[in-house]
This record gives sequence, structure tokens and C-alpha cells, in this order.
Amino acid sequence: MDTQTEMLRLYEENLGSVTDALTGVYNHGIFEAFLVEECNRSNRYGDGFSLALIDVDYLGKVNAEKGPLEGDQVLKEIAEMVTGCTRSVDIVSRYSDDLFAVLFPKTAAKEAYQCAERIRTRIDKHFASSPTVSIGIAAYPDHALTKETLLAAAQHALREAKLRGHNKSVVWDNEAARPSAETSRILVVDDDDRNLKLIEAMLRTHEYEVVKASSGEAALSALRQTDFDLILSDVMMPHMDGFELCRRIKQNSTLWSIPVIMLTALDDSPSKVKAIESGANDFMNKPPNKMELFARIKSLIHLKRINSKMTSIRNVIFSLANTVEAKDGYTQGHIERVSNLAVCLGKRIGLTEAEIEALKLGGALHDIGKIAVPDQILNKPGPLSPEEWDIMKSHTEIGHKICLPLKDNLGMALSVVRHHHEKLDGSGYPDHLKADQIPMVARIMAVVDIYDALVTDRPYRKGMGQAEAINILDQEGQQGKLDRGVLEHLKIFISTHAVSLACGQESK
Repeated sequence: MDTQTEMLRLYEENLGSVTDALTGVYNHGIFEAFLVEECNRSNRYGDGFSLALIDVDYLGKVNAEKGPLEGDQVLKEIAEMVTGCTRSVDIVSRYSDDLFAVLFPKTAAKEAYQCAERIRTRIDKHFASSPTVSIGIAAYPDHALTKETLLAAAQHALREAKLRGHNKSVVWDNEAARPSAETSRILVVDDDDRNLKLIEAMLRTHEYEVVKASSGEAALSALRQTDFDLILSDVMMPHMDGFELCRRIKQNSTLWSIPVIMLTALDDSPSKVKAIESGANDFMNKPPNKMELFARIKSLIHLKRINSKMTSIRNVIFSLANTVEAKDGYTQGHIERVSNLAVCLGKRIGLTEAEIEALKLGGALHDIGKIAVPDQILNKPGPLSPEEWDIMKSHTEIGHKICLPLKDNLGMALSVVRHHHEKLDGSGYPDHLKADQIPMVARIMAVVDIYDALVTDRPYRKGMGQAEAINILDQEGQQGKLDRGVLEHLKIFISTHAVSLACGQESK
């Protein structure tokens, strides 16, 4: 006779029934006895077990709307489904009014979680909407060393499941079952509960974490509380349709990078155009082809993660660029002035939008390499020694290395960072490029950078007037060092604008 059978016999002989009268599963008393026995067995033989607490969501609502008899019927059906999803050796009991407990002998948390998901999914499919179940799982001895702490861990996991919006299975402190940093979280938006459940079931087969919203307003609320990797949204919804939801997401500075796929029964060109105009990243018809849907989801999430990493790197790099100015009190505002003036000249010369953007970014980053130059060299009140000058010149190569991780995002701005001290005759640094080897954006930055340095106070001299600065630049141009065409545009611009005011306005 096995241990379970012997325990049941002794329990019935001394205390009577071992099952709950309503649901037919074990009652609370026999559950407590089995829990003690499982803890003792695990301590003796070393193999663990798991506990799942299954709480019925919204049972009070069922009782209030349909009466207690209907509520009792729900409990009976749930007990049958839980029993049907578990093994004969597993111990299913009614722990309290609307709370069931399942002991999984010789079972790790990961396997218990898989069973819990089968239970949750089956109950979710059985009832049209509510009730659902929330499940908390803990393992002995992985998460607890006594029955009391095991119950507490399972209860904590159960609370977490409810905090996540109900109808969830959560393992206490188990990374295999919890959504990890690499698990993608998708927000599904649809006013039809059947569609929500269909899409959720599809996504869970690929281990995506799914959060559902039944309206545009609910989606925006979820977005304010949780980070998402992708949004799948229906188009035809009351109050706020999918187009408007997408517009609001893309106009939000903290949400715009989240990819949005529009799912709709509409198959006309105007709707697709409207989706694109609202900022949607993709547009698919209902019901979506599974293989195509997962391919697009995977691609967009991968792109979003790359962009997020690049954004983080970009923020760090631009913070470093601002730090450079903080090191040198004489050059505060230099970055903004140079960037604005370079953009002004680029527009006058007729550069492309990509080149204008390169001037804007390159202007902000061109001196970032000076972060590695000692303060005593940056702020030295007299001429630099040859050794100090070599250190100062190294800032172009250092800046290039700092910005290199962003090469795909910075594009031509990277050449501005590296080559803004090159000269047309090859006498510049760091690569001694000549003439057409120097990109136009770097030539513009070279002129603008020198001009701002001449008219600004420095540790070793006072800033000079515009006419004197232009005269020095002209000499450099006549010697074949600076682009004379760029110089002409600079002179025209200075003669017709108050640089300190108009340049910043024109560059916007």
C-alpha cells in the first residue's frame, strides 16, 4: 500500500470524509496532511515538489449577477478541469472558498508551471469571459524550507499574478517561468474579447508575454504603466479607433519607438494609407497568417531592440559631449554655435537633408574626444608644447572611436568628428587628407570651427572681431587650406545676419 493510500485510510478512520462536498476534490484538512508528508519525504530523499495555488477570479461577480447556485456550479466545473489537467499522483484540493491547491510530487517549478498553464488555458477557453483563474507556484526546497514559507511563497506569486491583470500563472522567484529580460512583451488591443483570446493563444505558443486591452483608452493606460516591445492593434474600435491610438503613440516622445502592427478586416488602399499616415509600422488583414505574423513580429522587435540600444548609446555620447564643455569654461556654448552655423551654411550651399543632419550631429559631437584631454592642457593660458599639442590633436581620433558604435545612425556625422581639422593641402590631421578626399560636411565644419574659435575668448587670448577673423580665414583659403567656396558663403552670411541671433533661428 503506497503512502497516499495509507494516509487516506487513516484520515477517514479518524476524521471522516477526505473530500470537499461541493467539488469532490480533497478538502483542506487532507491537503495539510499531504503537505506535511511531502515536506518530510523531500527532506528524507532529497527530491523536491511544487505547490500551485489557484484562485478563481471574479467569482463574487458571478454570485452577484447570477446567484450562488451558479457560483457553486462554476467551482465544480473548475475543480473538474483542474483534476483533468493533472496526473493521478498530483493532489488537488479545495484550500478555501474560491481557492484550490495542487501538490505536484517530485516535480520542479518549471513543470508545475507548464501544468498550471494548461489549467489556466482550459478554464479560459471554457468560460466565454469571466471567470478566469490566477495561479501562484512555488517549489520545495528551491523557494522555501518549511511548509509555512512554501505557502507564503505561493501566495506571493499568486498576488503577483493578480497584479499583472489576472488570468496569469506566476512562479515565485523562478527565472525559467518568469518573463526574463529577453522575453518580449506584446500589447494586444481589440474590443472583441474573442479576438483578444485568439491572438493571445497564438502569441503564447512562441513564449511572448501578452497583455490585453479592450479599448484604445485601456491601451494607453497600460502603456503608461508597463514597457512593451510591440503593439498589435485592431482598427475598428469604438470611441478611439486604431488609427487614433497609433497617432497618439507615435506622437508621444516616450512611446514612439514601439512598433505598431494594425490588424483589420479592411482591405482597401485608403485604409492602408491611413495606417501609414498614423505611423503604423505594418498593416495586416484579419485573420493574420501565423507564419507571416510571427515573421513580422520578430523582425520589428529585433529592430526596436537595436534602436533602443543605439538610443541609449547616443544619449551617453551626447552627455559626454556636454561634459567636454563643462571641462572648458571658455568654450561654453561652442557646440551649439558651431552646430547652428554649420547648418546655416549647409542650407545656403544646397546640401541634402542627410548632409544637413550630419552637420547638426557632427557639430554637437565634433569635440567629444577632448574628454580624454587633461584639463591643464585644455585650459592652459599659454602656447602648448609639442607634446601637449600632440595630445590635443588626438581628440579627433578619440572622438571617432567613441562615436563608432553609432556609425549606422551617425552616417556622415562620423566623418565630421574625425576630419574637421583636415586641410585641403594635406597639412591637417589626423589622416592628412587632401582636396576631394575631405567630405563637404567636414570642410564646412573646419571653417565654422576655426571661425568660432577666433571670435571667442580663449585662455591664452581675447576673442577677436568678425573682420579680423574673416581676414585670417581668407589667408587660410588663399594658401589652399580651407574651402574658399565655403568661406564666401560664410562672409555673405555674416554680412547679412547677426550670427548670434539669426543663425540659431535659420537652422531650425
